[in-house]
Amino acid sequence: MLLKKTLIALTVSTLLLSGCGSSSSDNTTVEETSFTFDSTELITNLTNDVIVEGYETLNTKANAFFLATQNLVNTPTDENLLAAQNAWKAAREPWEQGESHIFGPVDSLSIDPHLDSWPLNTNDLQSLLDGTSTFSADFISLLNDDVQGFHTMEFLLFGDGVADNEKLIAEMTLREREYLSATAEVFQGYTQDLYDAWVSGDDAYQDKLLTVDNDIYVSQLAVVEELINGMIGIVDEVGNGKIADPFSESAATADTSLVESQYSWNSLTDFTDNIIGVQNVYRGEFDGAADKTGIIDFVHAADSTLATRVDDEITVAIAAIIAIAGENELPFRQAISNTEARVRIQAAIDALATLQASLENDVLTLLNDWEV
Repeated sequence: MLLKKTLIALTVSTLLLSGCGSSSSDNTTVEETSFTFDSTELITNLTNDVIVEGYETLNTKANAFFLATQNLVNTPTDENLLAAQNAWKAAREPWEQGESHIFGPVDSLSIDPHLDSWPLNTNDLQSLLDGTSTFSADFISLLNDDVQGFHTMEFLLFGDGVADNEKLIAEMTLREREYLSATAEVFQGYTQDLYDAWVSGDDAYQDKLLTVDNDIYVSQLAVVEELINGMIGIVDEVGNGKIADPFSESAATADTSLVESQYSWNSLTDFTDNIIGVQNVYRGEFDGAADKTGIIDFVHAADSTLATRVDDEITVAIAAIIAIAGENELPFRQAISNTEARVRIQAAIDALATLQASLENDVLTLLNDWEV
């Protein structure tokens, strides 16, 4: 999405200490901090069973969503509209979780802005809907990113999100349904391109992670650094961008126009999935898989206490985001102007800041002491 902040990778230098001993000048003991860890299994698991599997799931759900929109065009009922809305949410989940590793083809092929540009250009979209053009995938693919992708389809499916997120089929025109379906077809084409770029051909991106010493990754250390920076990037974006920007300094200055996924009231689910994506990379899990190797094992090799602490901080951050809704299940768009909810929002921002500091200052810096 357009609000993405590029996280400048920290330069990693080798600072391996020779051993414990005493200084000849002040007799200060120097503590040995280096550690060893074989990252082959970690990289293999995160590449194949988290990243690639996640993109395969995204593509499968994007195809199911496209089929649901076709059904909606052919048979416009409230039941089919609800099915399309649910299919949109289902496709949204693996995409948001995948923002914890938004590097490689998703960046180089501009898949991110194609799928997830925000904000939506509602004026241009309405002009297109009011016009006479025939909507097809070829037509949509030539348009700007801000009138296609997730949020265009969200707006068409759910309405403007101001009073509710429960659009009825009677409120949806034929041209809106046709635009939706054509956009869904283009969308699925992009998810296919993304998956193929990771797994297909001589230049499959997964091979660059699995077999290092290439034009992207010179070593396994570079791959692990990329993975850690990916986690840091999305934690920073959720806490300091997606949540903090619309939250603003006070309820009086809260800006609902900056709330992503506001039409569907899916914002808090988005934010939660973003940090679940961090948890997936940290634990080496995807879609409930367990006992796989993740970044937590790398951290544990250096400092078991730190490994557990960061895992707990991820769990706390997820819980804090979910808690924003409160007992009244406020959507984020309304929560930013609610006095009690703002206290919960600040708690989530604080939890994310704690997690980000640990990832930046404690986890990433372990690369300095790693004997690869």
